This record gives sequence, structure tokens and C-alpha cells, in this order.
Amino acid sequence: MELTNQIILIGAAVLLISVLASVVTSRLGAPLLLVFLVIGMLLGVDGPGGIQFHDVQLAHLLGSLALAIILFDGGLATPYKDFRVGLRPALGLATIGVGMTAGITGFFAAWLLGLTWMQGLLLGAIVGSTDAAAVFSVLRSQGLELKQRVGATLEIESGSNDPMAVFLTVVLIELLLGDAGNPGLFILKELVYQMGLGALIGIAGGFGIVWLINRLEMSPGLYPLAAMAGGLGLFGITAVLDGSGFLAIYLAGLVIGNRPLQQRVEITRFHDGIARLAQIGMFLMLGLLVTPSELLPVADDALLIAGVLILAARPIAVWLCLLPFRFPWREQVFVGWVGLRGAVPIILALFPLLAGLEEAQIYFNIVFFVVLVSLLIQGWTVAALARVLKLELPPSTHLVQRVELDIPGQRELELVGYRLAENAPIITERHVEPHLPTDTRLVAVVRNQHLLDDLIPLDPKPGDHLYLIADPKHIPELDRLFVPEPASERLTELAVFGEFVLKGDAKLGSLCAVYGMSLPDLDSNLTLDALIRGQLNAHPVVGDRIQLESIALVVKAEDDDMVTQVGLKLPR
Repeated sequence: MELTNQIILIGAAVLLISVLASVVTSRLGAPLLLVFLVIGMLLGVDGPGGIQFHDVQLAHLLGSLALAIILFDGGLATPYKDFRVGLRPALGLATIGVGMTAGITGFFAAWLLGLTWMQGLLLGAIVGSTDAAAVFSVLRSQGLELKQRVGATLEIESGSNDPMAVFLTVVLIELLLGDAGNPGLFILKELVYQMGLGALIGIAGGFGIVWLINRLEMSPGLYPLAAMAGGLGLFGITAVLDGSGFLAIYLAGLVIGNRPLQQRVEITRFHDGIARLAQIGMFLMLGLLVTPSELLPVADDALLIAGVLILAARPIAVWLCLLPFRFPWREQVFVGWVGLRGAVPIILALFPLLAGLEEAQIYFNIVFFVVLVSLLIQGWTVAALARVLKLELPPSTHLVQRVELDIPGQRELELVGYRLAENAPIITERHVEPHLPTDTRLVAVVRNQHLLDDLIPLDPKPGDHLYLIADPKHIPELDRLFVPEPASERLTELAVFGEFVLKGDAKLGSLCAVYGMSLPDLDSNLTLDALIRGQLNAHPVVGDRIQLESIALVVKAEDDDMVTQVGLKLPR
């Protein structure tokens, strides 16, 4: 009993330290998952903790479970609108891109380490995919508001490329063991079967879970558990049938997160928390599993492999996969750099150990070192690179509180709250009469902990808490009323979108006449919307820009592929 109590105490202390570490790392810009990995190593056999943990089977079980939960949460948090701009490029990166990255890295590893080409490809396949946990964690913890096309592509790719990496790893292990028969036929059959079964069960199961949850009447706290049980059930069924359980649970989360759902707020909040806990637990466990002293003999080779992976294999794969989609070079560079490796490669490195392959321990140590390098170098520089490449946008919302009103059968509404700062526009611009968006209602004002009786006329003071009922699509407009400009000058509306805002249906001829520009070889009646979409040849997203002589036109708002507002940046 004493041992049980000590384990609980130590576990709680480690968890608390890991959570508190997030505060420090967010200020330093360090990737949080790297901290968890290092804490696990310190607790392990070569660290002060001295804990000996070498159970590969248990590590594989817990790691797979944690990864399934993380992918489920990633699907829940990905809106369908991101798929409109990011699905096709992300699918290319998640399939062909993973194969190309694995091939380039694998052949280099085979040459460097003196392995057979198939052994080298196995090592390349293990490190070939980006990691959902690492990408989601870095993007969210650093508070990056990226252009939608870039952010959507990265998140969809990282959530959907794990099945391809698992498939390649399993197939190559089977080929190395000599149990696969005809290699070409085996690869084709496994690809179609695993991906097809995973997609079928994931999508159908997702709709089934939505149908079930919307018809259950139970305590609100049980709905998140029902959703998680359903998702893990689909993962288990698919895996037992030799399909891709990771693809199934990601697609199920995607369907559930984008359908009308009872108790949605409770479900999403619970899964956000449980996914973070899964990340912490998974990286702590993997840190415990490794023996740091065994990393030193492979450090030189692993560093070279990491260099080829980060500087050659991933950028080449990204360039070729994004070529048909005409991504601007800045976006290609960023996507190529943010190919973070995390827990997935380490978990895949357990597969050769479980299969009893020769050189399996060397694979594991090299992969672990590559992950450390990736998290340390790439993870630490994500925010800085986004600033340098000018891909960061002003934060979309600064709400103090945001609660979805779960009214069955009614339109989507939210209760939103703001705390007014001294420099909030509604306070500093008193000469402008505030106009709330259509169908938005002010329902309460709290001042000095007292609820005001009279809301009209609105007389806002610094420190007031305002609560409104609004349509979610109007929240950016509310932000412009109640939220001051960011402290960073580079993220102000003026710096990003320019001095003036024009409507998307404004005529090109009128714009050229006003600013004394020569009319390009285009129709003067062409709208700015048509001009921008024609030059981009892609789905327009906020932040996209084109140059018109010395003037830059920046997409400020779009709706269903139509540019509705255009920022006008004049030359300095």
C-alpha cells in the first residue's frame, strides 16, 4: 500500500511539473513536447529518477492509445472549411509526400549505415511522417494565427499521414521477414485494404456516433465519454480487421466535430484536455523508455540523417507535392520546415523491436535522436519563421469567454464576453457611434462586480465585462469594436491589411483612376474579387496578396471563395 501511495504522489508531482512547464516554455518559445520528453529521460534509467522501464509491448499499447486520442481530438477541432483549401495538398503530402520523404531519407541511411536498401527504407518510413501531436501542440501553444491555406494544410496533413507511415513500416517489416509473398501484389493489396477499410469505418462510424449521441438522454458529463468510447471503439474494430485504425478515428472525429451535436461544448472541452494529457503521458513514457547513454554512439550518424530529412527530403517532397497547387514560395518554405517529428516515429520504431528484426535497437536509437533534433531545431523556430516569411495574421479573436448556446433545432448562436481595456476602440473612439452587427444583442454589462440595470445608451468604461449573444460569423466584427490592436506593430490591421478597405465588387478601372495607375491589360469592369482569384488560381484566403504596380491588394475577408473585402496597402 505504501508503494501505491508513493507512485500516486510521484505521478501527480510529475504531471503538475509538466503542466507548469507549459507556462515557462510558452515564454521561451520552446516546444512543450520536448520538455516532456526531457523530463521522461531525467526520470529514466540514466537520469536522477533511475526508473527502469523497458516494456516495449506496454509502451506500444499506451503510445497507440494516446495517439488515437490525439488524432480524434485533432479531427474534432478541424472545421470542414479548412478542407476546402487544404484537403487536396494535404492528401498529396500525406501519401506521396510521405513516400518520397521515406525514400530519400531511407536510401541515404542505407548508404551511410551500410544497410540493405530495404532496411534503409524501413528507417526512412519510420521517420517519414510528421507528427500530429507535435504539430498541433506547437501551433496552438505558440498562439500562431497562420494563413488558412498554410494552417489547414499542415494540420490535415499531420492528422492524416500517420496511416501511410504505419502502412509503409508494416509492409517493409513483412518484406524483411520474408512473409509477404509477391511484394508488388502485397503492397497494393495492403494499401487498398487498410486505407479503404479505415476510411469506410471511420466515416460511417462517425455518422453513427453523431446519430447515437443526439438521441441519448443522460448526464451532460457522460456525453464526452460516449464520444471517446465510440471513437476508440472504431479504432479497435478497424485495427482488429487489419485496417488503419488511426485513419478511422481521425475521420470519425472529423465527422463528429462538423455535425450538429448535442452537448458539443462539453465534448470538445473534454477532448481538448484529455488530448493534452495524452501528449504529456506519451512523451514522458517515451522519454522513460530510451536509454540516453545509448544515443551517443549513434549521434553522428543520426545527426546526418536528421539533416538530410529536414534540409533535403522534406523540402523536396513538399515542393513536388505542392507544385500543382501553386503555393507561393513563402508558404512552401514554411510547410517544408514545419515537418516536425514527434511521438509517431518513436512508436513506429517499436515495431521492429516487437518483430525481432536485426538492428532494431539501432533503428530505435537513431529515430529517437532524429526526433530530438527535429523538436529542438524545427519546433523552436516555427514562430520566428512565420514572422520572417510574413505568414502570421492578427489574432482572429480575443474573447474572454465564448459559450455555444446548445438550442436544438435553432440557428447557431454563442454567448460571448469581452473585458474592455483602456485602449479598446469602443472607448477611445467615442466620436464614432458603435453599431453592433445584425442579429447581435447586448445582454449584460458587469461593472465593479455589479450587474448594470440600464444597457441603453451604452456607456462603456475600462474594466467593464460585456456579454452579447451573436452569430459566430460576426465575432471578428465584434473584435474590432471591443479589442485593442495587438501590442506588436507587425500584427496590427494597418500593418497587415493596409490603410483602406475596399469591397470585393469594386471595379479595377475605378481603382486605377483614383490612384493614377495605368490600367493593366485587363477589362476595366473587372472586380477586385475576380482579379485576385484569377491571379491566385487557388482558393483565396485571408492574407493573400497581389501586387498592382506600387500598391498591394490584400484579402481581408472572404466568403465561400468570394473575396468580400480587400485591404489596400500604399507604398511607404
